Amino acid sequence: MELLATTGDAFVRVGARTQLQGSGAHCLALDGDTVYVGCRGAGLKRSADGGESFEDVPLPESDVFSVAVSAADGAVYAGTEPSRLFCSRDGGESWDELVALQDIPSRPEWSFPPRPWTSHVRWIAPSPHDPELVLVGIELGGLMRTEDGGGSFSDHRPGAARDVHCLAWHPSAPGRAYETGGDGAAWSRDGGRIWERADAGRDRRYAWALAVDVADPERWFVSAAPGPFQAHGSRPSDSAIYRWEGAGPWQMIAGPLDSHVYALATGQGRLFAGLGDGALLESQDGGESWTELGERIGGITALAVK
Repeated sequence: MELLATTGDAFVRVGARTQLQGSGAHCLALDGDTVYVGCRGAGLKRSADGGESFEDVPLPESDVFSVAVSAADGAVYAGTEPSRLFCSRDGGESWDELVALQDIPSRPEWSFPPRPWTSHVRWIAPSPHDPELVLVGIELGGLMRTEDGGGSFSDHRPGAARDVHCLAWHPSAPGRAYETGGDGAAWSRDGGRIWERADAGRDRRYAWALAVDVADPERWFVSAAPGPFQAHGSRPSDSAIYRWEGAGPWQMIAGPLDSHVYALATGQGRLFAGLGDGALLESQDGGESWTELGERIGGITALAVK
């Protein structure tokens, strides 16, 4: 098992080496030994050797905020600021823009508060069970859905958080999807058509990172802070990690923490948390106990288990 991360400035193979220093590396996605890294200001990078070396991938936008690989058919998706969505079906060699995203009725209202003149595709979640089904989160604009591979999109889904931060599907429970946002958390049992709010028991409303228990679709994890100023400011964030089981409610399993939890990931029965101060936490018992990994790697923006 290997833990991979981006820090907002570089790509890190934890315990091994750091690459892409100064690139604005912000997000990542894996497809076997192929690693895609989205950078703010430097476009999309691709590694065919697990992160040993990288090459540029041509995209018409340089600010890449999200990248994903479909487990259903291998399609690669990249989302940018301004809000545009691109898809490649040949491993990143060529790209098509899914222009139907621009036809969504709410499109003129999308606005990211720190830069209100623009917005970005914050998260892309291709269904692992249906190659035509993709969820797209706009910060700040809502949760959009396509069931025809991007030929058309439905507008913000009922019940979902509108300030989307993270989206996920359960790998073995078709139709089960999860969301965190600045206005709470939600989940869906019908492939992302209708969403049910999941906020009970969590006093910190500003939800950010998300991970699911691959063995149990009723069990998932989120991080949350009281609000955006606490999460992203210079003072202690008062962030926490929560666990949801069955019908809920949320249970705090770590925190309060001085630094915000920007990333959660699961793999081989372990739960990992990446913090804004570079700390990496690991739990081998579903969050009942935690240990800090020895290496601090800079402010973590994304994690993946390889």
